Amino acid sequence: QVQLVESGGGLVQPGGSLRLSCAASGSIFSIYAMGWYRQAPGKQRELVAAITSGGSTNYADSVKGRFTISRDNAKNTVYLQMNSLKPEDTAVYYCNADGVVVVTTVMSYWGQGTQVTVSS
Repeated sequence: QVQLVESGGGLVQPGGSLRLSCAASGSIFSIYAMGWYRQAPGKQRELVAAITSGGSTNYADSVKGRFTISRDNAKNTVYLQMNSLKPEDTAVYYCNADGVVVVTTVMSYWGQGTQVTVSS
């Protein structure tokens, strides 16, 4: 059984910063990509940022230059440093682990989500 546990969400004022963490646990051999998605009320879930095991990154245009994704492969943990936050960043943020190898299976997993609210 693989679990993704997220932490670091909360309420922050516009212009502030937050750091999200997501740790994957279980009988994991390797994980190809880890990333963060978000879903605001009434909107579809969208990719925020992703990083491969080799360190290649991909960001949504709306967060480029403000958010930084990083990863500790030894700990199966991914981080999202969010700076210069805007009210439109308000959403539930979900961690995703893709290409998770457990024995002979390869699957994708999601975290439970963490709320990020940017408001004065």
